[in-house]
Amino acid sequence: MMKKVAVLMGGYSSEREVSLVSGAGCAGALREEGFEVAEIDPKTSDLAAQLNAYKPDVAFNALHGRFGEDGCVQGLLELMRIPYTHSGVLASAMAMHKDRAKLALAAAGVPLAKSLVCDRHEAAGRHLMEPPYVIKPVDEGSSVGVYIIREGDNRPPESLGSDRWTLTDKMMVEEYIPGRELTAAVMDGKALAVTEIDTNLAFYDYEAKYAAGGSHHTLPAPLPLEVTEEAMRLAERAHAALGCRGVSRADFRYDDTEGKHRLVVLEVNTQPGMTPTSLVPEQAAYRGISYGKLCRWLVEDASCDR
Repeated sequence: MMKKVAVLMGGYSSEREVSLVSGAGCAGALREEGFEVAEIDPKTSDLAAQLNAYKPDVAFNALHGRFGEDGCVQGLLELMRIPYTHSGVLASAMAMHKDRAKLALAAAGVPLAKSLVCDRHEAAGRHLMEPPYVIKPVDEGSSVGVYIIREGDNRPPESLGSDRWTLTDKMMVEEYIPGRELTAAVMDGKALAVTEIDTNLAFYDYEAKYAAGGSHHTLPAPLPLEVTEEAMRLAERAHAALGCRGVSRADFRYDDTEGKHRLVVLEVNTQPGMTPTSLVPEQAAYRGISYGKLCRWLVEDASCDR
């Protein structure tokens, strides 16, 4: 019998548009793989009612950001006993909350940038760390709401304290790590590869991640073998430390300036993008796993109690 898959996409977060693109791609690939597929957007009507009406065998979670990536939708799927893809409730909630994630990663010996958590008004009022440093929401993804404070900047951006601010009030202030942007996907507990990311924009922000031509991916990353192997080991360790399942992606900064060698994990993404410009499908293809086969594997790996 053909397995019914509900692809969850869109949702309420600041990453809604990217999720719609990810979901459409995954839905199309799964249909080509022989599944019956329904595309379900939690924002259009009650998600539980939509799931009850369709009665899927599996929920493919293509939601990004808050409510889809932070344990909320995972909890609903657990209550409804619908097997689902990617990480479970606890791993999703931990990874999405940058400060809580760092506690688990530090305990596992994963190298991290020093940081502190504060209210956004406090971060907007004065330098809480010697520049250069980074300010970012403690529980958003895809570089949403991220500021880089450079050497010589007199003060943090006033927009952080604006009444028009729509993100969380809790911010992380983190040391800026110079050097190169790297990422490594983990599938079923094993790292796939390491990609180096370059962008002509100010940094690897939301536009650089998802706009056509916003970034350039070099796969495999042009690194010494020992650095590649270290990044892959750390990605696997971070995946395990947070209790991730299915596919995750660890993002790094590699500081090789002035003869240094410092590899730092910035965060772990439990719902990596699956758009045409996304990194995980590229790394899977590099390892001989087509986009369709990647989506199929995620469906076949789905379960409750993750």
